[in-house]
Amino acid sequence: MQWVWIILGFVALILLFTNIRVVPQARASVIERLGAYNGTWETGLHFKIPLIDKIASSVSLKERVYDFAPQPVITKDNVTMQIDTVVYFQITDPKLYTYGVERPMSAIENLTATTLRNIIGDLELDETLTSRDLINTKMRAILDEATDPWGIKVNRVEVKNIMPPKDIQDAMEKQMRAERERRESILRAEGEKRSAILIAEGEKESAILRAEATKEAAIRQAEGEAQAILEVQKATAEGIRMLKEADPSQSVLALKSLETLQVVADGKATKIIIPSEIQNVAGLVSALTEVAKKD
Repeated sequence: MQWVWIILGFVALILLFTNIRVVPQARASVIERLGAYNGTWETGLHFKIPLIDKIASSVSLKERVYDFAPQPVITKDNVTMQIDTVVYFQITDPKLYTYGVERPMSAIENLTATTLRNIIGDLELDETLTSRDLINTKMRAILDEATDPWGIKVNRVEVKNIMPPKDIQDAMEKQMRAERERRESILRAEGEKRSAILIAEGEKESAILRAEATKEAAIRQAEGEAQAILEVQKATAEGIRMLKEADPSQSVLALKSLETLQVVADGKATKIIIPSEIQNVAGLVSALTEVAKKD
C-alpha cells in the first residue's frame, strides 16, 4: 500500500511540473477549458489544470512583415502589370486571431490582392506609377478595417514593385531617353548663351575701359598744355610787372624795340612794317651817331 502512495505522489509531481507554463515577453496563450474558451495568458507564470485545460494557440504579439508574391492587376486603361506588396501588421487580440478566421495569413494575402485590384482598376497607367502613396494609404485603411474582427492591426502597406509589360517598359525607356536628351540640349544651349553673354559683357567692359583711358589721357594732356600756357602767361605777366616797376625811359624802350625788330628781321619775311615810333628813334640814333663822328 505504501508503494501505491509513493507512485501516486510521483505522478502528481510529474503532472504538477509538466503543467506549469511560463509565457515569455511579447507572446500570449489562448486557453480552452473542456473545449471552450477560458482565457488568455499574458506574460508570466501560469498553471494549467491537467486533462481539463488546453493551450489552443500561442500567439506572437510582435509586428510582422509579410511580402506577398506579385499580383496581376489591370489598370483603367487596360494595361496588365505585376504588383507585389509588403504588409506590416500586429496581432492585438489573440482570442479573435485564434477564433476569428481560418488561416489568417492566407486571408490577409487574398484580401490584399482583391483590394489592390480594386484600387488599381480606378487608376490609369501613369497614375499608378506616380501614386504609390495614395495606393498605400487606401490599402492600409481598407485592410485595417477588414482585419479588425480577426484581432489584427494593419500598421503599414507598401507597394514594393510595379512591373509594367515589356513593350511599355521599352516605350517608357525611349521616352525617358528622349527627355534626357532634350534636357541636355537645353542645358548645352543655355551654357553657350551664357558664355556668349559673358564674352560680350567682357568686350563691352574692355571697350569702356579703353574709352575711359583715352578720355583720361586726353584730359591729362589738355590739362598739361593749359598748365604750360598758364605758366608762360604768368612769366610774361611777371616780366611786364618787373619792367613796369623798373620804369624804363623812352630810349631804353626804343632800344628794346630795335632788338626785337632785329630778331624779327632775321626771319624769312620779305616785308617788315616798322612802327613810326621806332622810325623816329632810328632817326635819332643816326643823328647822334653823326654828331659823334664830327667831334
